Amino acid sequence: MNEQRSTDEVSLRRAPKYSAFMIVGGGLGAIVAFVLTAVRPVDPNVGFVPLLALFALFGIPLGIAAGALIALVLDRRSRARAQVVAAERDAVDAPPAEGDLED
Repeated sequence: MNEQRSTDEVSLRRAPKYSAFMIVGGGLGAIVAFVLTAVRPVDPNVGFVPLLALFALFGIPLGIAAGALIALVLDRRSRARAQVVAAERDAVDAPPAEGDLED
């Protein structure tokens, strides 16, 4: 077996998951749209569901954008707090399995 070892310097940081922040933001946007629709008096000509759909049409994308913005700010902060650490890399060549041809 042939074994090689090398040491590299790598940057270590905790980065947020953008998708989780955007999903939570969209959910909060939908909840805010529902609350705003429920608090206001319903127009009999329009109805509750179409008004909720209209508010959700704007609330959900705004919530997604707010979640992405918060994740972006947290990502920038994590880059500032990144640490440089030494990482060892071991490369090992496995012996050929039975039946393999060697050159």
